[in-house]
Amino acid sequence: MTTRRSSIVVGVCVLLVLAAMATPRAQTLQRGIYTSVLDKEGKPVAGLTPADFVVREDNIAREVLRVEPATTPMQAALLVDNSARSSNTIRDIRDAATEFIKGLTGAGMKNEIAVITVAERPTVLVDYTSDQAKLLKGAVIFTQPNSGAYMLDGIFESARGLKKREAMRPVIVAIATNGPELSNRYRDQVIGALKDAGASLHIVMAGSAPTDVTTSEGRERAYVFSDGPEQTGGRYDNVLATSALGARLRQVADELTHQYLVTYARPTTLIPPERIKITGKRADLTVRGIPVKVSR
Repeated sequence: MTTRRSSIVVGVCVLLVLAAMATPRAQTLQRGIYTSVLDKEGKPVAGLTPADFVVREDNIAREVLRVEPATTPMQAALLVDNSARSSNTIRDIRDAATEFIKGLTGAGMKNEIAVITVAERPTVLVDYTSDQAKLLKGAVIFTQPNSGAYMLDGIFESARGLKKREAMRPVIVAIATNGPELSNRYRDQVIGALKDAGASLHIVMAGSAPTDVTTSEGRERAYVFSDGPEQTGGRYDNVLATSALGARLRQVADELTHQYLVTYARPTTLIPPERIKITGKRADLTVRGIPVKVSR
């Protein structure tokens, strides 16, 4: 009798231990982050593992489960400033747009790009497509004389459009100039639309950085250009020699096409975190990422 009772006690203990081990796993969700990792030369780094990353939600570390190449096709809005200020650099800007399109499309790639100019108002030259020939034809862009830029309108409307399309991996890349900004948009509107769509923002400045902080439009643009990429896992580049724009846009395309999908675990019982941040354990690498948008 004693032996039978002991066996029952042992069996119950085993079941309790197994239940305790299973409960945390059953009460976790898996979330992903599209992540760029670059070396000191700005080149993508391959071969990383979960041990190379740290994911924090509201400064609380989460378990990194998997690291794999990101294969979900991108939907990328390419915004081009063709306002009057672009007149001296339009050929370099046009070449840069061409290089980005070539880097993101082609044999075996299913990424889609829309080409949008922002002089006078955001104008879609080519809607989202993976047809490289069509995109390259649409990238033959010319300066709009006597015009100002509506870049913030372009970013805002592109983000809203990507959300409406339910884009799975939305990206906005803007080739900007330092001409006057005429958009009547506030920083919170623009960055809020980016976050709502789950879109990363990448800014490439042609020539010197904008110095207009005397107007409200200029100040709002300066804030969006500074904080927008940082808050959405994007990048900001200032290319002083515009002849180097093509190489920089190739680099942006190379970064995007070599991203990781980093999957981590988070508890289901918590309210959604306000801030998700991914970093690397190696000091010699630049790591940035944006959480995969979760359908509600």
